[in-house]
Amino acid sequence: MNKADLVNCLAEHEGVSKAQAEQWLDTLTKYVMGALCCGHKVTLPGLGHLEPVTRKERKGRKPRTGGEIDIQAKRSVKFQPGKALKDALTA
Repeated sequence: MNKADLVNCLAEHEGVSKAQAEQWLDTLTKYVMGALCCGHKVTLPGLGHLEPVTRKERKGRKPRTGGEIDIQAKRSVKFQPGKALKDALTA
């Protein structure tokens, strides 16, 4: 499912225009990204939570030469599915 599919489903379910549904989705995305960038955990009820994490610096290998390289530390996002989602997937 991509953004267009989400917009179509939201518009149909809520009885609003696709433009309004897209605006809602864009607003949600903006606030979730803002919270994650500020280091806050975001909980999506019934779905799970998103949490910003910092990946440690580590050693890696160049696939072509096999030589060792340093991979810098970086920020990323971890998704932890909630119980309702886990139960729905196993049902």
